[in-house]
Amino acid sequence: MNARAAVAMQVHNTLGEGVTWCDRGQVLYWTDILASALWRYRPHDGALHQWTMPERLASFALCEADGWLLLGLASRLAFFHPSTQAMVPVTDVEADLATRLNDGACDRQGRFVFGTLHEPATGPKQPVGGFYRLNHDLSLERLPLPGVAISNSVAFSPDGNTMYFCDSPSRAIQCCDYGDNVSNIRTFVTLDDSRGEPDGSAVDRDGGLWNAQWGLGRVVRYTAQGQLDHIIDVPTSQPTKPAFGGTDFSTLYITSARIGLDDAALASQPYAGALFFADAGFRGMPEPRFAGPPPHVIAAA
Repeated sequence: MNARAAVAMQVHNTLGEGVTWCDRGQVLYWTDILASALWRYRPHDGALHQWTMPERLASFALCEADGWLLLGLASRLAFFHPSTQAMVPVTDVEADLATRLNDGACDRQGRFVFGTLHEPATGPKQPVGGFYRLNHDLSLERLPLPGVAISNSVAFSPDGNTMYFCDSPSRAIQCCDYGDNVSNIRTFVTLDDSRGEPDGSAVDRDGGLWNAQWGLGRVVRYTAQGQLDHIIDVPTSQPTKPAFGGTDFSTLYITSARIGLDDAALASQPYAGALFFADAGFRGMPEPRFAGPPPHVIAAA
């Protein structure tokens, strides 16, 4: 089954990513990584707001502590309170490597899982980055998963027992058995079209994995068994991440990017970098929130 996405907001993001629906506020958050910007959109009245970050913002998570976000900045994790703009550092990540943070999401236990991306001075990206988990006590652990050049597609099955992830240049989405430990790493699906790479993902309440496919102008749904059964065409070649939102979680929001498109491509793709939406035909779930207790300085704010 095929559907087509429409423009929700024309925001001209260079590298829109990380789209996340906040069910408490009925608002949508996302980042323009290269602009070091956090965006918020309220669909019911079209209100749009933007915050400038101290460095590139790669991914983030909602927090159980009301009003707070956990940020995955380029070099570190930090808590951020949009209303007060308070920023509280948590920890640096891979300080000894030429990497930055990239895709991330909370697991069903309320821990933040994210990966990194290699930024070499010269030459192609290499699989030197990793996947990490920030636990409730704010301890950081590297998960025993393969190294990555460009981490993406971090998502979890509805029961929390399966984790999805990928190294985008490999064109394969992996999965593993997930809990306090990870095991049984295996290939979930492989993209056959060499023009495309898997980017960010979301999971619906039926267990389907929705993946934005960079270069192919589409978001696709795979069943839990890895069968492609639904395609949403996006009117730009570089969709980056989907997220379910709306009052009943039946709207699929999709971020996109303009980076790397030449003048001719931009002329033929006037909505590159926009925020899109589509009727998914499936329903999502509330986004898990980071459940760790904030530092005392946050509690006192």
